Amino acid sequence: MEDKTLTWKDVIHFATKGNLEPDTRVEKTEAKWREILTPEQFRITRQAGTEAPHTGALCSRYDAGVYNCVCCNTPLFDSTIKFNSGTGWPSFSQPIKNNVIKYIKDSSFGMVRVEVQCSTCDAHQGHVFPDGPEPSGLRYCINSGAMVMQTEDETKEKETN
Repeated sequence: MEDKTLTWKDVIHFATKGNLEPDTRVEKTEAKWREILTPEQFRITRQAGTEAPHTGALCSRYDAGVYNCVCCNTPLFDSTIKFNSGTGWPSFSQPIKNNVIKYIKDSSFGMVRVEVQCSTCDAHQGHVFPDGPEPSGLRYCINSGAMVMQTEDETKEKETN
């Protein structure tokens, strides 16, 4: 599937019929994840936790760069598609590539939602909702603790070294 702007219809299709294959897979034991992640990162990414609204370090950060999975460093979201949803969590309208996010039907807490995970390592990122801006209409509501931001300056520095 060529990368295209995903819609809510695509999200529901992936959540019910199966997800796109990631470019690569990263698998570690629970002990190894605990070793490399902070307790809060582990709770969020490996136990499907949620940080309190308006508390995440990346919520109000809007500098240019890429948001990577904190577990495996896979690029997930670009700063150009980040927006202020007013929800208290970083919000994005599209993943950086269609196959970097895995969609899972989530019926917890007496409601039906769509959980989003990093497709490379299965790290819980947050949820996606159909109330975002055009053209996708999607709002990826993501935990700051599930991501690490790599600024454009950091990317350029790595490329020159």
